[in-house]
Amino acid sequence: MSFRRWLLLMSTLGLLVCLVAAPVLASEEGGANPVFSTTGLVFRILNFLIIAYGAWYLFAKKLPGAFHARAEGIAASISDAARAKQEAERLLREAEEKTAQLGQEVAAMRATAQRDAAAEAERIRAATREEAAKIERAAEMEIQAAERAARMELKALGAQLAVERAEGALRGKMTPATEAALFRAFVGDLGRSAN
Repeated sequence: MSFRRWLLLMSTLGLLVCLVAAPVLASEEGGANPVFSTTGLVFRILNFLIIAYGAWYLFAKKLPGAFHARAEGIAASISDAARAKQEAERLLREAEEKTAQLGQEVAAMRATAQRDAAAEAERIRAATREEAAKIERAAEMEIQAAERAARMELKALGAQLAVERAEGALRGKMTPATEAALFRAFVGDLGRSAN
């Protein structure tokens, strides 16, 4: 039964009660109190039945649906809150685990950084030693080359001085007779070589 039908039924019933009660109330003008008469009792019972039916309709038909919808809304909110709480607890556990592991990760990163720094320092030392060795080898080679060049220059200078001295000694000892004898010996050697 819809609310409009119920309202129409109640208003019709109320109008009917008024129509029945009007002549009774009009005829008993000066007598006893109409509330305590049979008609008054009938009207009180009818009034009680109307109010009882209205209360029953309201509590039995309308309120359970409203209460049920409200209960479903509350249950949905509770389940959403429970899911949100579980998610928050999961995130909290993950954050606590990460925080607990953070110290270990930092220690591992420090150890790795120290190993890397030591390895880099050793690599730099090795590169420096290698570079120093290369420079030393290059310097030794340059010194040896300079030494060879100096020796060759010294030999050339010694040879030049020896030639100059020999030339000076020969010039002093060379006479026209010695030159003629040397020339004849040379021509003689040429003749023998030709044979």
